[in-house]
Amino acid sequence: MEVNINKKDGITIVELVGRLDTPASLEVSKTLEGVQDDAGGTIVLDCSKMDYISSSGLRIFLTLRKAAAAKGGKVIVKGISNDIRNVFMMTGFLNLFQIED
Repeated sequence: MEVNINKKDGITIVELVGRLDTPASLEVSKTLEGVQDDAGGTIVLDCSKMDYISSSGLRIFLTLRKAAAAKGGKVIVKGISNDIRNVFMMTGFLNLFQIED
């Protein structure tokens, strides 16, 4: 799993590339600690190149959302595939996040 973080005009863009499975989620969680610390603005999770998300990956998204909400920020999930959209639908995550195509 590859994670690319860029900041532009006060927006933090996190590009997730590959499979966000349980082993990868440990590394991704550490990588996103800095994003959580600075979660008062808008965070865009670009999932257009993400192939898979496990329950551990969903937990990372939820943790990031909670950190943003506590600091007055927001998390936007962008570019999810139909398979990942189905996972979000089954778990109720479609109602928790702002989803953009």
